[in-house]
Amino acid sequence: MKKTILLMSFFATLFGAKAQETDAIKILDKETFKKAIEADSIQLVDVRTPQEYEAGHINNARNIDYFDQGNFTNSFEKLDKEKPVYVYCRSGNRSQKAAALLEAMGFREIYDLRGGYLGW
Repeated sequence: MKKTILLMSFFATLFGAKAQETDAIKILDKETFKKAIEADSIQLVDVRTPQEYEAGHINNARNIDYFDQGNFTNSFEKLDKEKPVYVYCRSGNRSQKAAALLEAMGFREIYDLRGGYLGW
């Protein structure tokens, strides 16, 4: 059942469904996001490709490529679903889709950077 929900969420995100703010997902402006990630031991994830990540990223961000769905799911399964997770991508589109997948996976507190790395 869990795999079915994840699979359905994955296909929904691929075909245009965008995450909105929900009880679990909050979209933060640059300043709010910046203050939030200054805390110790946060889960900060860049969901861009490794090439995009290497070209520049937010300090202490872990790279988990949204487009590599097998690795994406496996990598996020290793994170603590009870702790907040902060995600960003290039412009905010992929991270919104990633946030929807994370919510389906059981993450309870997801923060997305509005405008992505371009707005950073």
